[in-house]
Amino acid sequence: MQSLITVGRRKTAVARVKLIEGSGKVTVNNKELEQYFPVAVLREQILRPFSVTSTQGRYDVKVRVQGGGSTGQAGAIQLGIARSLVALDEDSRQNLRNAGLLTRDPRMVERKKYGQKKARKRFQFSKR
Repeated sequence: MQSLITVGRRKTAVARVKLIEGSGKVTVNNKELEQYFPVAVLREQILRPFSVTSTQGRYDVKVRVQGGGSTGQAGAIQLGIARSLVALDEDSRQNLRNAGLLTRDPRMVERKKYGQKKARKRFQFSKR
């Protein structure tokens, strides 16, 4: 099997995921998964597509991710892995779809407006 490259996005993070048949080793920006994501919840989120399709330990994953914070990057990697698994095996599409792993989360940060402190917060109103 040749390697497969897919793209996942979340907030402002973009992840290029390369899936290769192997032993289940995950590398993010040339670092081990545990080293790049010290938070266990994010590691579980990233590996969730494998548990849904019951393919743990069958593929090595190499990821180049940039932009955003740790949560956005984890979501982008998760989407990229899910898309790769669908490209390899079309039968896994329904399981991943039911788990909500193939939907690109469209929520983005709302921009700050002029004359206001933040996107929605305003300066204190003074009647006099």
